[in-house]
Amino acid sequence: MIPDRDFLNLRRVASGHSPMDAKAATTGFLAAELDRAEVVMAEALPWNVVTMHARVEYRDDVTDHVERLTLVYPDEEQWDETCLSVLSPLGAAVLGLSEGQSIQWRTPTGGIRGVTILHVIFQPYQVKPRSQCWGLMDCSLDRK
Repeated sequence: MIPDRDFLNLRRVASGHSPMDAKAATTGFLAAELDRAEVVMAEALPWNVVTMHARVEYRDDVTDHVERLTLVYPDEEQWDETCLSVLSPLGAAVLGLSEGQSIQWRTPTGGIRGVTILHVIFQPYQVKPRSQCWGLMDCSLDRK
């Protein structure tokens, strides 16, 4: 699932690299993920879906290591060390997943990678429903 605003921007990103570009394999993976995505109006998107600029906690299903990332456009990776481009294999893979969902993909060297989304910490399109605010008076506090 992906919001319509992200979809249009990501189509441009996926089509903006030539087949000779080093990121061609990943842009192909991103384009395939966009082809199978359910595009929804941003206002209708559930709060627990990974979108652009979402901050998530995920588990590497090969190593069981838990990490956090913020999914960004390619020119935004320098924001901080946790920013990950949607043109990375991991970035393209997690786009559109929701909490509890997993994905596996084959690496260019033939290995298998897999991740599970554990928690969407922040998602720019939605505020968490009150029942998910863990007792906070104002859910907008989660948006920082």
